[in-house]
Amino acid sequence: MPADAAPAALPDPSDDLLAELEETYKDIHANPELSMQEHRTSGIAAAWLKKHGYEVTEGVGGTGVVGLLRNGDGATVLLRADMDALPLEESTGLPYASDKTGTDRFGQATSIAHACGHDMHVAWMMGATRILAENRDEWRGTVMAVFQPGEETAQGAHAMIEDGMVKRFPKPDVTLGQHVMPLSAGQIGYRPGTMLSAGDSWEVTLFGRGAHGSMPEKSVDPVVMAAAAVMRLQTVVSREVAMTDSAVVTVGTLRAGTSDNVIPDQALLRLNVRTFKDQVRERVLAAIKRILEAEASASGAPKPPKCSVLSQWPLTRNDAAATGKVAAAFERRFGSECVQEIAAPISASEDFSLFGSVWGVPAVFWAVGGIDPDTFKKAEKTGKVDELPVNHSPDFAPVIEPTLRVGIEAMLAAASVWLVDEGAKA
Repeated sequence: MPADAAPAALPDPSDDLLAELEETYKDIHANPELSMQEHRTSGIAAAWLKKHGYEVTEGVGGTGVVGLLRNGDGATVLLRADMDALPLEESTGLPYASDKTGTDRFGQATSIAHACGHDMHVAWMMGATRILAENRDEWRGTVMAVFQPGEETAQGAHAMIEDGMVKRFPKPDVTLGQHVMPLSAGQIGYRPGTMLSAGDSWEVTLFGRGAHGSMPEKSVDPVVMAAAAVMRLQTVVSREVAMTDSAVVTVGTLRAGTSDNVIPDQALLRLNVRTFKDQVRERVLAAIKRILEAEASASGAPKPPKCSVLSQWPLTRNDAAATGKVAAAFERRFGSECVQEIAAPISASEDFSLFGSVWGVPAVFWAVGGIDPDTFKKAEKTGKVDELPVNHSPDFAPVIEPTLRVGIEAMLAAASVWLVDEGAKA
């Protein structure tokens, strides 16, 4: 324990619990499941909650799980962990690396990997819920443990809400969530106000006219159209967003044709946008649509592009007062040298804030480091921090110790603000 840290009412995870959760984490890591397909993982979560005395509701919004632990009068605290993995092939080389494959939401075969750390999030929640269940004399109120599906596709929180979450479960006083990030393990990062960007994902079909590869004059080539559009889209941020604002436009998929000597009749793009301001978001999305339609027109396309929304993530905004309380709790538990305010919003996106919004209650979301501390220090000294694997990289996997322990303790520290500190005043 750091010199300026203080003993906590809720105990740290025991060595036996950490050993058990490490094995569970490795099992979930080796058996990842895609968004809205988390049947095995949700089963593990539900069985764990039932074992430790929670009232469990399964199948919320598809594969979501909600566990309630009522412990007298006091605040209701929603704790959230997402469960889904990503459609990519893992290259960490870990002995528990995934070799799983499956079918994504577009019907395509894909490898599957926990390259964003949601397996660690599940293990954190399991640890925190067990410690809360075993130490009821130390707190008062109600814990609502939410194991959420489909964060990576922005489907899960929406699905749970549409499945009557507000009517089926008690209104929380606060919603709390955390995410493993490429910070040094043992470090916690927080930020009042805007924490994460809004996100928009589109699928775009560009229409051309197919022809023989030797007769391009008889075609309207959607490959050239798509290439021109992708290049022109790079100017949206550089020429249409002020330097005092920020945005990201990424084309993650470009697919057209199946043969070298056949000009296809259409091309498909999937693109992603991240923004921090509503007006910037509107301007960027309008510019993208304008460019796509203009390139199609310039190419003589037989009809305008078809644009459809794949996913939408809201801004993640942390309530300032609640964040201040959580940050103070972190400093008491871990010491000030392990807790830092993040200087600027992070460009990643989340659907966690929908829970706070739908109930109209404060939300706090923070980052927990997952990079081996020695590796991180070496990268800092050599100026190569940007080369460390980040979330969604096939090489990303958090170091288990101390990431597992710190994440459990962070969740307990944050929940204690309402269940212990304010519960004692009630």
